[in-house]
Amino acid sequence: MCRSIKTLRPPVLAEEATEDEIRAAALQYVRKVSGFRAPAAHNREVFDDAVDAVAKATADLLASLEIRGGAGARRAS
Repeated sequence: MCRSIKTLRPPVLAEEATEDEIRAAALQYVRKVSGFRAPAAHNREVFDDAVDAVAKATADLLASLEIRGGAGARRAS
């Protein structure tokens, strides 16, 4: 959907995704879906809430994924 959102799980990402990387991906997603790079003041709260919700959902997803195959098969977080 958005070219600037990168894959945040191993083995694509060598190490666990940082909170900053997860938040940046969430921000890009919300920008794309809303059509706003920076929302007007009257939309700021709902925009920020959406970024928080997407970041949490992303972190939960990454923490729950099981990466199979290869010598370093492990859970991604």
